[in-house]
Formats: sequence, structure tokens, C-alpha cells
Amino acid sequence: MAARLALAEASRLAEISQAYECVARRRTLYTAALLGLGTLSILGGLYVADEANSGSFWGGLDKFFDYPIELLAGAYEKGLVGLFRLFLEYLPYLVETVNIALVSTVLAFFLGGALSFVASRNLVSNPLLVGVMRRVMDVFRAFPEIVIALLLVLIFGSGPVAAVIAVTTHTIGALAKQFSEVNENCDLKAVEGIRSVGGTWLDQMRFGVLPQVLPNFLSYTLLRLEVNVRASAILGFVGAGGLGAELKMVVDWNYGADILVIIFMLVASISFIDYLSGWLRQKLIGQTSQI
Repeated sequence: MAARLALAEASRLAEISQAYECVARRRTLYTAALLGLGTLSILGGLYVADEANSGSFWGGLDKFFDYPIELLAGAYEKGLVGLFRLFLEYLPYLVETVNIALVSTVLAFFLGGALSFVASRNLVSNPLLVGVMRRVMDVFRAFPEIVIALLLVLIFGSGPVAAVIAVTTHTIGALAKQFSEVNENCDLKAVEGIRSVGGTWLDQMRFGVLPQVLPNFLSYTLLRLEVNVRASAILGFVGAGGLGAELKMVVDWNYGADILVIIFMLVASISFIDYLSGWLRQKLIGQTSQI
């Protein structure tokens, strides 16, 4: 009897192993096919570009490092003192870029948070209202920041105001979507208890839902802050102020040292914010696990 059970178990393990190998081979085949299609698409695009006289990819490979070398040569001519002076010159624009991201993120945190409660299916009994609020979130997320900024620059002129509105608009939609998903996974026992003693809907949200979801809200907001710093820098290319506008100007004039300094400042600031937000998120996770 034991021998039969062992034989049946071995046969079953062999079948599972064969099935796994079959699935693995199939996935490998699909991956190779997708990589092949991607490679053919890229090569076809390069061929079409060459035929359209848009520039030769293969003909420009030997000049790939010419521009980086030119930038480094310009920085070398400036020297450390000159580069430090450029850093001080562009520092106010970096502060402006970070301020745009901070103000936009804070505004989107409050507005997106308020919108998320109304867009949560488990918190609002009216399906029509939930559907309308979700479509509003979709509209906010549908337009990239740079498209909104292009329109606002025509209305408000060049400056950080257009950048703040553009980044805030897109971030409201993104955060409200994430916040609403957090709301729909919360425990409703506290909400039911507050409702049973006559608490209003605002009381239920304030005391029954918000304490549960606030750590996740803050974590998502910190993640979004990193994205908004990069977005704020990019919006400068369309005249929305900040360090991006200065980068566009020095690229147009081909100031090698200035370009390198601005790129270094952007990378350093984004890396610092990434580290800081990651540290704060770990603190939030630790505090949440202790509750």
C-alpha cells in the first residue's frame, strides 16, 4: 500500500513538473516573439526615418559622444569656482521648481482626498454620484501636465502660476484614484458604529474612515511628490518657470557648463527628495504596524 502511494505521488510530481516545463517553454517562446517584434518595429522605424530624411541613426552613431564631451569641456573651462558660481546663480530657480511641486502636491492632497471619499462605492450609497465623481477623476488624469501648462501659459503668461495649476490638476486625479481604492478597502465597523449613534456622513468619514486611511494617503502623496518635482522641471520648457525654463535657455544657447550644472542640480534634488520621502514612508509604515 505504501509503495503504491509513493508511486502515485511520484507520478503526480512528474506530471506537475512536465506541466511547469511546458508553461515555462511557452512563456519563453512568447517572450522571444515579443522581443523579435519589438526589434523589427525599431529597425523598421529607423528605416522609415532614414527614407524620410529625418536623420540617419547608423550614420550618427560615431558622433554619439561628441555632445557629452563638448559639455564636459565647457565645464572644465569654468573650473570648480566657476561651476560653484553657476550653482548659486541657478539655486533660486531650483527652489522655485521644488516650491511648485510642494504647493501642487499639498493642494492635490486635500482636494483629491475630499474627492476620493465621494468617489468610493462603499462610502456613498448613490451610484450616480460615485460615477460622476469617478469620471471627474478620469478627466483630471487624462491630460498630461505639459498640455495643461501650454494652455495656461497662453492665459496667465510665463511663470510658476501655470505650472502650479497644471501639476495640481493632474495630481488631483491621480491621488483621488489611489485614495478611493484605499477607502474601498477600509474596515466599515467604525463607520457603522458612528452611524448607529446618529453621526452624520462627515462624522463617519472624519472619525471612522480617515484615521484608517491617512497613513496610506500620506505615503501615496510622498510618492507623488517625487513625480511632481520632475514634472515641474519639465514644464519650464513650455514657459512655466522654474529650473526647466533656465535649462531650455542654456540648451538653446549651448552653454555646456550651465547645462551640466542644471542637470546635476535636478538629479541631486530628485535623489534627495526620493531618499527623504522613502525615509518618511518607512516611518509611516512602522507607526501603522504598531497601531
